[in-house]
Amino acid sequence: MENRKKQIVDLAIKLIQQKGYVAFSYDDISKQLGVTKASIHYHFEKKEDLGVAVTDRMLLRLQESLMSIKNSPASAEEKLKQFIQQQAQRFECTEICPISSLQTDYESLPSIVQEKIGEVSRLELRVMKELVAEAQAENILNSSDDAHQVAITILSSVKGALLYRRVLGDDVLADVLNQLNRFLKKP
Repeated sequence: MENRKKQIVDLAIKLIQQKGYVAFSYDDISKQLGVTKASIHYHFEKKEDLGVAVTDRMLLRLQESLMSIKNSPASAEEKLKQFIQQQAQRFECTEICPISSLQTDYESLPSIVQEKIGEVSRLELRVMKELVAEAQAENILNSSDDAHQVAITILSSVKGALLYRRVLGDDVLADVLNQLNRFLKKP
C-alpha cells in the first residue's frame, strides 16, 4: 500500500518536472502506473492532497541533502559546488527542477500547496545562503558581497539554465555551471 503511494508521488514529481502541476492529471498517473484513477483517489482524494505530499517529499529531500552536505568533511567551497551540482544535474534534459515548476504554477496552485512551495523555496534559499556564508567565512568568496544576494543569484542562474537547456540543449547548463565556478572564485 505504501509502495503504491510512493510510486504515485514519485510519478507526480516526474510529471511536474516534465509538464507542470497544472498540466498533469490523475489520468496521466493511472495510465503510466497501470492502475485505476480510483486507486489514486484512495491515496490522494484530491490533486491538492497529492500536491501536499509532493512538496513534503521535496522538503524531506532538501533537508536530507542539506544534512549530507553539512556533515561532509569537504571544504566550504566543495560543499557549495556539491550543492550546486546536485541542484543542476539530477534532472534529465527535458526536465526542470520541480521547485521551479511549482513556482511557475504558483498562482494556479491550491493555497495549501502555495504555502508548502513557499516553505520549500525558503528552505532552498536558506541552504544556499548558509553555504555561501560558510564559504565567505572561510575566505573562499568575497565577504563584502551580501550572502542572500549571492545565494539568489546562484539559484536563479542554475534554475534558469535548466529552463534554457530544455529548449537549447545541454551546453547551456554546462556553460552556466562553468561561469558560476569562475564567479565563485575569490578575485
